[in-house]
Amino acid sequence: MTTTEPSKTGATFASLDPRDGAVLAEYPIAGPEEVALAVERARAAAAWWATQGPRGRREWLLEYKRAISSRAAELAALISAETGKPDEDATLEVLLAVGHLEWAAKNANKVLRRRSVSAGLLMSNQSAYVEYQPFGVVGAIGPWNYPVFTPMGTLSYAMAAGNAVVFKPSEFTPGVGVWLAEVWDSLGASQPLIQTITGDGSTGAALCRAGVDKLAFTGSAATGRKVMAACAETLTPVVIEGGGKDAVLIDKDANLDAAVDQTVFGAMGNAGQTCAGVERIYVHEDVHEAFVHKFAAKVRALSPGTSISSSYGPMTMPSQVDIIRRHVKDAIARGGRAVVGGEESVGDRIVEPVVLVDVPEDSTAITEETFGPTVTINKVRDLEEGVEKANAVDYGLGSAIFTKDRKRGLALAEKVDAGMVSINSFLAFAGIAALPFGGSGESGFGRIHGADGLREFSRPRSITVEKFAAPLNLMTMTRKPRDIKIVKWMLTNVQGKM
Repeated sequence: MTTTEPSKTGATFASLDPRDGAVLAEYPIAGPEEVALAVERARAAAAWWATQGPRGRREWLLEYKRAISSRAAELAALISAETGKPDEDATLEVLLAVGHLEWAAKNANKVLRRRSVSAGLLMSNQSAYVEYQPFGVVGAIGPWNYPVFTPMGTLSYAMAAGNAVVFKPSEFTPGVGVWLAEVWDSLGASQPLIQTITGDGSTGAALCRAGVDKLAFTGSAATGRKVMAACAETLTPVVIEGGGKDAVLIDKDANLDAAVDQTVFGAMGNAGQTCAGVERIYVHEDVHEAFVHKFAAKVRALSPGTSISSSYGPMTMPSQVDIIRRHVKDAIARGGRAVVGGEESVGDRIVEPVVLVDVPEDSTAITEETFGPTVTINKVRDLEEGVEKANAVDYGLGSAIFTKDRKRGLALAEKVDAGMVSINSFLAFAGIAALPFGGSGESGFGRIHGADGLREFSRPRSITVEKFAAPLNLMTMTRKPRDIKIVKWMLTNVQGKM
């Protein structure tokens, strides 16, 4: 169910095609009253969802997956219209999203069902169990850069864990959020397990205060702080994904052609509008020149624009253009060199590729999230220095390492301050549904995807069952001196020597 009917205030906003500024549709700005009603409906939906049981929830979610997949072309066209990204990229996004939905549906019961754990020597008279219960209603505030893949990382795992969801999509991609809710409604379920509320920042703020049991947010770190502050008023737990400044490390023994192919995609794909995209590359000094030469040649072959054959599309959020321009200007002013493009590459809608080298580490192009088709490539004496520089920023989302020595790659990965690391590939961790996705620092906290993502939207509950009377009766106000004597002996002779 969606709130596409007129809001109480009558206020609306337009969804625009970033390729030409054309109005795609008008959507209501949901106010606190509409948001509260959506959460109330979600309470009833969560109760209904609980009655479906693990098997029923699995079948409903797999049916939802099939419905999305069968209409993938329709969804991809809508993604393209609202974000400006090419149809191929939009289609890939849908594929990744339904893959996660399928994994969550098929694995939720195995991950969350009651399991026994060891009670230990002292409590050996007890059987001990852990089980996971849904929160109830999960609120989700989604981004515009991947309007299906990213929010479905919350929706899929939250629903599979037994929750109902109230989803507030970005004001740049409201149609995609409405579409997702309408497809659920088309299945004929008696309850709106997914509800989409459209609006601006005020709608998101209302969702934070509407009594949801947990809230997941994807966006900037600055907005994430505001979300946390609003949720703190009611001690509502949050999951924050606040962006990244991901670094790639290239060793002297790396397959440069493969590394270039992967990093160009990571830096320029989706016009660089990827939270875990490639923004910094640190290359061993022995191969730095060769890498830059190959990278620049591949980037020059790209053709950004608004046609179906474009390598990537326009900037979805117009205000990001000024940030990109500022970062490029600062890098060059501080002594960096543009080997591809420059300040003139930053247009009103389309930003041509910009490749910068020798950029000082205190430049904003290094320290702040650019979120555009620009990248810095700096040389390092070895990958240990590369790790130090990669870790010097406040973000800790993803990273990648290219080396032929798998053992060395794994050792370096342990030293990188990032929630996810790919070796000899870019972003592989995002496509593997069993792996958790998330970071630290300015990149936020909490995890989506995988078993950790299912547990993220569940409350653990501990259960004990007494099997027989305790040999040592310590949980009483009338303990026997013999029992305390045994405890003291255990501390000295057992725990003190283990």
